[in-house]
Amino acid sequence: MKEILASSPAYRFKQLKQAIFDVRFHSWKELTSLDKTLRQKLEEILPYLSVFNPKIFTSKADGSQKAILTLSDGEMIETVLMKNSRNQFTICLSSQVGCAMGCRFCATGKMGLIRNLTADEIVDQYRFWLYHLGAPVNDQNKITNIVIMGMGEPMANYEDIKNSLNDILKYTEVGPTHITVSTIGLFPILDKIMADPNWPNVRLAISLHAPNLAIRKKIIPSTPEDYFKKLLVWSKEYLAKFGNRSHYLSFEYIMINELNDSLAEAKELAELIKNIGQVKVNLIPCNGALDPKLKKSQDKNIRAFSEYLIQNGIRSTVRQSQGQDIAAACGQLITKKRPL
Repeated sequence: MKEILASSPAYRFKQLKQAIFDVRFHSWKELTSLDKTLRQKLEEILPYLSVFNPKIFTSKADGSQKAILTLSDGEMIETVLMKNSRNQFTICLSSQVGCAMGCRFCATGKMGLIRNLTADEIVDQYRFWLYHLGAPVNDQNKITNIVIMGMGEPMANYEDIKNSLNDILKYTEVGPTHITVSTIGLFPILDKIMADPNWPNVRLAISLHAPNLAIRKKIIPSTPEDYFKKLLVWSKEYLAKFGNRSHYLSFEYIMINELNDSLAEAKELAELIKNIGQVKVNLIPCNGALDPKLKKSQDKNIRAFSEYLIQNGIRSTVRQSQGQDIAAACGQLITKKRPL
């Protein structure tokens, strides 16, 4: 866009960036405030949206929707739309085509890593849902929350995630405390956040899933030996710099039957968090998307685990998984398996 606008006034680039987030417009030719010749040039050279041919699936159980989107090179990604009780929406965006992390409960990992998404492809998942929903009515039917928890490991695509989120924060009404980026914890990359003035002040969620190294390696085999040592140091530094009442650190913890869901693990997790500080734990019932050995914890065990954390002064919630019947829940996103 900058190359096309090289001979245009400096304000034109910002004007166009704002326009592409306006739900009233769906093509360059509709931007009649621009010169006709410029509109034609944009139409010929630059796709208005970088994701194509949506295939949308709607959950009969909870109304959530999953879209399979095709990219310019023919690869595909999945993104999810979920409504809350206020008739507003949370969207789940992908950061990569496939994933290299190999978490045993996650279908995306079976694809392997194919490539990173560009910042445009990340932003355009948001824009796709924006156009799909249409203009909000009486402050309803609008996207209020974004989670980067779809396909891929966001911290392995650091620059594009950073640039896409800065665009969303600049040109939309979604605020930084309404955006959460999920990561398994790639600490050499997470260290960049501490020194990067351009990293957006969004919330972070660490996909922890275990209170100790032995259990975590059974869930995420790629976990390094010094993971928990680095987690402790980094989390304290992060909270010291960014933490406040509305900006806390989250630990995501998938509940797997007879693997990480006993009160012994709850106690160990509580001790870890007490050494860190302001951490919220989000318990996620395992969806069993891949490995038949990884089954969802019993509801009574999930309740007991959560209650133990709460009784010990730790904020704990249990995620109500949406879209399981359309393979849109945590760990279920996959477009195709890559041959080994």
